[in-house]
Amino acid sequence: MKRFLALIATALALSGCGYNDFQRLDEQSKSAWSEVLNQYQRRADLVPNIVASVKGEARFEQDTLTKVIEARAKATSIQATPELLNNPEAFNKFQQAQGELSGALSRLMAVSERYPQLQANQAFRDLRVTLEGTENRITVARNNYIKTVQEYNVLARSFPTNLTGKVMGYAPKPTFTVQNEAQISVPPTVDFSAPAPATAK
Repeated sequence: MKRFLALIATALALSGCGYNDFQRLDEQSKSAWSEVLNQYQRRADLVPNIVASVKGEARFEQDTLTKVIEARAKATSIQATPELLNNPEAFNKFQQAQGELSGALSRLMAVSERYPQLQANQAFRDLRVTLEGTENRITVARNNYIKTVQEYNVLARSFPTNLTGKVMGYAPKPTFTVQNEAQISVPPTVDFSAPAPATAK
């Protein structure tokens, strides 16, 4: 009976010090992060098709394509393990790699505007729309993760819940930096205003 009462007292003490909130927010942040990764993977899967489509334009700048391919390789080479969420240095490397891929894709889309024949290609146009939608999904997923982690980190740094966090191993989590947000939150512009090439009569 005494042991049972002690367990109840311990449970009440933990819940009063934020233990249950840590559990809830930790799971929410993991779920939010999984969605971020899903959208990053969706984008990475689009890149080979985009590159293949652009290669059809023989005069397209190879340097631009090479940078996209290299950025994708770098972004997908970093293993996004659960431990990444508790390692600020590894998290920063991951987000930098994703930012480089975003930048490379944005430059590719900008350069593609110079090629009316490419702009008139329906497959390429469809890929552009899909890419823009994916970038928007990344932004939504990333913002959801930021919001969840912010709530978690407030709990981890506030008294007395910070004591519970230290005892139970709930340290503050890394999140996307302001500089990184500025770099990767702008999706490629979809502009179909380029005229189609003239057809022979």
